[in-house]
Amino acid sequence: MNKRISRWTGTALASAVALWAGSAAADDIRFLCAADGNECATLKSLFDRYEKDNPGTRVILDEVGYKAILENLPVQLAGGSGPDMALVTDFGGLNKYFLDLTPYVDAHYWNTNFGNTLRWSRTGPDDKGIYGMNIQLTITGAYINKTLFEQAGVAVPGEKATWDEWAEAARQVAKATGTPFPMAMDRSGHRIAGPAISNGAKIFDDAGNPILVDAPYADFMRKFVEWNKDGTMAKDVWAGTGGASYQDAAQEFINAQLVFYYSGSWQVQRLDKAIGDGFDWEVVGSPCGPAACSGMPGGSGLVGFKQTKNPEAVAKLINYVAQKDNYAEFIAKTRNVPAHEGVAKEGVDYPDTSQNVARALKAWNGQIGKLSPIAYAYQGYKNNRTMFNITVQRVTQAIVGEMSIDDAMEKAKQDVAAAIQSAGK
Repeated sequence: MNKRISRWTGTALASAVALWAGSAAADDIRFLCAADGNECATLKSLFDRYEKDNPGTRVILDEVGYKAILENLPVQLAGGSGPDMALVTDFGGLNKYFLDLTPYVDAHYWNTNFGNTLRWSRTGPDDKGIYGMNIQLTITGAYINKTLFEQAGVAVPGEKATWDEWAEAARQVAKATGTPFPMAMDRSGHRIAGPAISNGAKIFDDAGNPILVDAPYADFMRKFVEWNKDGTMAKDVWAGTGGASYQDAAQEFINAQLVFYYSGSWQVQRLDKAIGDGFDWEVVGSPCGPAACSGMPGGSGLVGFKQTKNPEAVAKLINYVAQKDNYAEFIAKTRNVPAHEGVAKEGVDYPDTSQNVARALKAWNGQIGKLSPIAYAYQGYKNNRTMFNITVQRVTQAIVGEMSIDDAMEKAKQDVAAAIQSAGK
């Protein structure tokens, strides 16, 4: 197998795509991959095995920077060129280019095991196509510094504890231990969506139209703004950055300056490596609201593109990775959370990991069943990035005092309505 590894952007990716179009053999499958960890290498090992069992198929893997996937791949696909398959995160935005695998796979198997995430690539409720799979599930939720709880003599709230109960416990721990920040949440409309949904936010009206702001949504945002103002939340995480830009609070947690950190499952490896034996930490998932105890799902998908000259070969290769044993192997080696429901139910053994990582990943697996259907729907909505950005901008304005939270929520309603009208859908 050929493997060209580079960090392409712009012209380099365009040149490569042009080369693909002119040089690919009839049985070649060109695969574009970007990953934070060893996902591309692990997929290569599965593809190597597939090639041995399927002579005549050759997978050519090109590993690129994530920016090439996010910014340049859509341009190439719009121009009718590009790879046969790729790892992508923008399911809704790219779905018009996806290859429908339905004629080549067992639809019952796919709907049974990937039903919650297949909808992310579909164009609407009447679309029953199978457009690839979520290969690694991410879940938003919280980490705590358990050592600080022990030092403070404060009991860790239980599984059904509410946001208010966690806030009170975090304040007590911070006060008793002299820790600067009780709580923090990544500056992200995606992160804060799960707590709002748990509070009863519907995100969509009864007809399925996006509304974002309703009474439960506004109520949680009001609470969040108050927590930023009274010191419960680390204010600079949201107030210290402008526009819709992202900011996390991982370093504050790593430095033991934070009791409760709301982020997501992708932070496990980073925290384990950076914290080491500095203190004990654990995953506690998402606090509860009156409607749910839900975070937000996310992740990346293995998809084929309809422009491919080898649709059956692409479909069979993706289907191979989707089989339970192969999928479980990928999840275990890459230390991810499974989107495959059969694998999730049986559980995953993570070899060669520290006790902290194994325990954390097991805890994240336990959060899968708590994800709200509304969270899945919101993650799959093609204009969700616009709504996430509106949330960040308006809530931040309320935190820094540019407007009241009530005015911010009214503006957010208007923003969403205008954005959806502009998008024509």
